[in-house]
Amino acid sequence: MTPARVLTVAGSDSGGGAGVQADLKTMLALGVHGMSVVTAVTAQNSLGVQGVWELPADAVRAQYRSVVDDIGVQAVKTGMLASAALVETVADLLATTDAPVVVDPVGVSKHGDPLLAASALDSVRHRLLPAATVATPNLDEVFQLTGVRVESEEGMREAAAAVLAYGPRWALIKGGHLPGDAVDLLTDGHEEHWLRSPRYDNRHTHGTGCTLASAIASELAKGAAVPDAVTAAKSYVTGAIRGGFALGGGIGPVDHGWAFRR
Repeated sequence: MTPARVLTVAGSDSGGGAGVQADLKTMLALGVHGMSVVTAVTAQNSLGVQGVWELPADAVRAQYRSVVDDIGVQAVKTGMLASAALVETVADLLATTDAPVVVDPVGVSKHGDPLLAASALDSVRHRLLPAATVATPNLDEVFQLTGVRVESEEGMREAAAAVLAYGPRWALIKGGHLPGDAVDLLTDGHEEHWLRSPRYDNRHTHGTGCTLASAIASELAKGAAVPDAVTAAKSYVTGAIRGGFALGGGIGPVDHGWAFRR
């Protein structure tokens, strides 16, 4: 039986902890068939990003059409898109695809290295976010996109409203940068779902955002409703964070195969 198919449109992480590599590992772990459109190549390791090479829009478009027109997709996840030209290209492609879309509006790496040109922010706001079934910004990305600075759980509602104003059906505001338990807010502007998990004392969290967004897309592809998909994805990424391991001399990755090693 053919498994559900999920397409990631994102950058490559040569260290294997985030980006397309993390997405495909997550998809395998959750029982779907992962496919990829590479938008940029990075030279990246546990210490940071040493180089970024954006692919031409024609190469991104050709990869997308090759997969979608032949194999088809049940969900799409977007990650690092690098430039306004690629954001616009991907938004145009998503408009032709009848499948749920999870947008992870990647702005900077775990180490603080920029992964999105400042000139692309308007395209993310006005072209990409309106295409999203679920948008999954962390608090730094919320500030980058909306100007709303969240310093407590109470501020997450304002953040969600600011993100929803750009048009995604659901916003998942990730509160992992706040102190205390790891709390996220999922809302469509009417329903609210507060998702809490213990905070594990583990610095090896590279790839957390990519992994969560890909897990949501995987669950949506299998037919779950958005609140159920996000709840299941939160559980998966919590286990992956708990299992994060040292790699190289810096921040190691989360463990995408934690469930197999339990």
